[in-house]
Amino acid sequence: MKNIEIIKKSKIWYLISGILCTISILSIIFFGLKISIDFTGGSLMEIRFSDFSDGTNITSATSMKKYFDENIADSETGEFTVQKVEDDYYMFKFQEVSEEKHQEVLSKIREELDPNAKEEAYQFIGSIIGNELKEKTYITVFLVISLIILYVAWAFRKVSYPVSSWKYGIGAIIALFHDVLIMMGIFSILGLLFNIQIDILFITAILTTLGYSVNDTIVIYDRIRENLKRTNDKFDVLVNKSINENIKRSIYTSSTTLIVLLSIYFFGGASVKNFVLALIIGVIIGTYSSIFIASPLLVTWNSHKK
Repeated sequence: MKNIEIIKKSKIWYLISGILCTISILSIIFFGLKISIDFTGGSLMEIRFSDFSDGTNITSATSMKKYFDENIADSETGEFTVQKVEDDYYMFKFQEVSEEKHQEVLSKIREELDPNAKEEAYQFIGSIIGNELKEKTYITVFLVISLIILYVAWAFRKVSYPVSSWKYGIGAIIALFHDVLIMMGIFSILGLLFNIQIDILFITAILTTLGYSVNDTIVIYDRIRENLKRTNDKFDVLVNKSINENIKRSIYTSSTTLIVLLSIYFFGGASVKNFVLALIIGVIIGTYSSIFIASPLLVTWNSHKK
């Protein structure tokens, strides 16, 4: 592969990331994130249908949601979120309701949609549990990021020239924040357009992306450390050389991972589609940041130091 001048074009990569991060921030501020009942509390009902009544014209989660919003939703249930698991199997998420209201909703489904509809599962998540889960999520993400920066700083503790070991850790964390922010921004837009919600699986996808991205970044950083021992090249030349020596590996690894994820997304169950979509976005953004953001930052800091 021809040597790519990544460091010389670092302003272009920063500009691209800056635009994506700005769009993400604006989307989160103005549109917010669609939060699942995992965090807000609510009701989850799983229904298996056998034969829809005539005139319902329900063929997808979208048409099912439209029917529910028009015929079953009220002030007590709030807006329904509908997910199609199989051809005849649907998941419904709505506000926290009493058992009496739950039975009323179930009766309406059988009266208006399918008299043989079978409730496979029903679970209720209280708001206290949702808030506790939210707090634990914040703590988990904070701990993961803190441990990553400490590990990177420790792993590169003997590298003090031309940039200190802590800057390697900070560079990795900036890249991780970049990944998480863009993932959240994309899901904010998807929530606006397709009502896709943030649930516990999305948090799992974020943590997976953090691990994937930092691993890619550390491999490149390690090559920089090795080249610092072997050559006397200028730092920008050395970093560019180190990235190019690993870029094939990063792209090949990401490509094979994406092939598996895309296969699951298109041929797997509907219940994991949003989780797999988050992983696909995370792998792409994580690979980009490890190559075009984390390492060029070291050169930028070094040049400003002079």
